[in-house]
Amino acid sequence: MARSKPSKQFSQAEIERFLLAAEALHLSIVKPFISPHCDHYRQTRVLHEVLLKAVREVTGKEVEFIRWNATGPVLPPKAE
Repeated sequence: MARSKPSKQFSQAEIERFLLAAEALHLSIVKPFISPHCDHYRQTRVLHEVLLKAVREVTGKEVEFIRWNATGPVLPPKAE
């Protein structure tokens, strides 16, 4: 039985699954309310930055589930 050659990139379906998993991980990282002065907080920030970088590199665009400004998440305009 011949082995097939691995793909060089994700399919669109794989990217969508990756984004869903990345969003779930993002929420698990940012949800806990812990002191910014503890080691756990600092390590979650490191993990979060790596996650965001990976999503940008895989999708080629900014992370859609995180759009922040100085006051909180930026929501897309509502269609009327």
